[in-house]
Amino acid sequence: MLAVQLTALLGGEPQGTAEALALVHGFDEALVHGLGRLAEERAEALDALAGAFAATPIGERLAEAAAKVASGSIAEEHLTALAGGRAALLGAVHDALLAGLDAALERERAPWQAAPAPEADGAGNPMTDAGNPAAGARSWLRELAIAGWRGVDHDLVSAVDQTVEGLLAVPEQRRLAVLLDGLAAELRACCPVGTMDRLPVRRWADLWTRALLLAQGGAAGAPQSAGTVSGRLLILGVDVHEHGTAVQFQVHGVLEPADGGRARLVRAAVTVAKVDTITGPATWKLPNRHRMLLAALADRRSLDLTDMPLLDSGDLVWHDDRAVVGGPADPFTTARLTLTGALAPAAPPLDRHPVGIAEPVLVEGYRVTGDGSFDLGGAVLDVDAGRLPACGPLTPQLVAGSSACVGLVRWDGGRWLLQPLAVQATVKRQTVEAGTGDWALGPTDPKVVKAEARAGDAVAVLRERAGRLLRR
Repeated sequence: MLAVQLTALLGGEPQGTAEALALVHGFDEALVHGLGRLAEERAEALDALAGAFAATPIGERLAEAAAKVASGSIAEEHLTALAGGRAALLGAVHDALLAGLDAALERERAPWQAAPAPEADGAGNPMTDAGNPAAGARSWLRELAIAGWRGVDHDLVSAVDQTVEGLLAVPEQRRLAVLLDGLAAELRACCPVGTMDRLPVRRWADLWTRALLLAQGGAAGAPQSAGTVSGRLLILGVDVHEHGTAVQFQVHGVLEPADGGRARLVRAAVTVAKVDTITGPATWKLPNRHRMLLAALADRRSLDLTDMPLLDSGDLVWHDDRAVVGGPADPFTTARLTLTGALAPAAPPLDRHPVGIAEPVLVEGYRVTGDGSFDLGGAVLDVDAGRLPACGPLTPQLVAGSSACVGLVRWDGGRWLLQPLAVQATVKRQTVEAGTGDWALGPTDPKVVKAEARAGDAVAVLRERAGRLLRR
């Protein structure tokens, strides 16, 4: 990223962004106190949300939903309409921000190909199975909305447990199951929510909205398959998303198709279940079935892919047996040579949210300021050091001493941030490189290795105990 590109990016947020987010905030505040006891101010917030769509095809439905909810008649269809309006507003903000980022980076993006409409019944409604556990999910989410976050207690949270079990048994519903399980775990950890001083209002409303839309028959909005691809995957870095019960390793890279077609930006995500006692470098022991991917990350090598499924969203459906470790592939060389001309993927409908923006960039020739930001000739880009994972060698100190950085540009809290994935830094007059995936096959720092040995292998202990239980 050049100084002129950063200047263009930081030139100001798109017109209407503040107004759209204010409407979302009004709805989110209504969820805090519950839609079952709306004060006049919060009823007006719902009306304002619906009013933003007055001239659109869904305007009438949103207006009806806002009126019904304000009167105390809260049906699933009304909540779904309001959730759809909220998602549409955030989607519009996402599109405007991403368009500005693409213009600044001179990056071309593939158009989104809409999936065929779901099959409908005679009344024009999507066909659903009455016995589908998604119905239980919608019912629980309705109860959450009526009670509000301040009204959540252990009984309400526990009511979703059986629904999650039913959803996990259906492969097509596992994304919804994991989302509900994560939301329930957060709420359970905060119970009773009514005693909390501060709530993650936007986050919980985001999770509620996404879950409700995912639970609609035929309305999951999931990315569609674009077929399979073969070629060379050049890795830029890995973004680690860690939760108390799960961790996802999302690898960002550039795919050079074997047929000589245009290079494209892709992601490859591997998600595994975990417990909150497994943290730090030990986390890398969980995805041990994906040895090719882990080896490529640790040794900084490319991967030769054969018939790997690819979604329209740019996500590879990872099959480790369809990948072979190739030659050396330095992420900085990859970024310098391929990022400019690589085709970026479109965002699926439900992923169109400002916090979902994560675009790989290369930043060089900057000066690190006192607060850790990168100054490119007067244009200053804030660095999000809080996203650095504990399972890798990349630290805030290395970022502060760096001269080049491969990272993800994000929009969070009303500003653009850079999340480092790999840096080149000077340590004791020597140039060193560190990336978030360098310890994928285990830590290489002797101090960390010794600390891990003293702490014991928590993963091995848990696996042995689980095996013992299964043998009984």
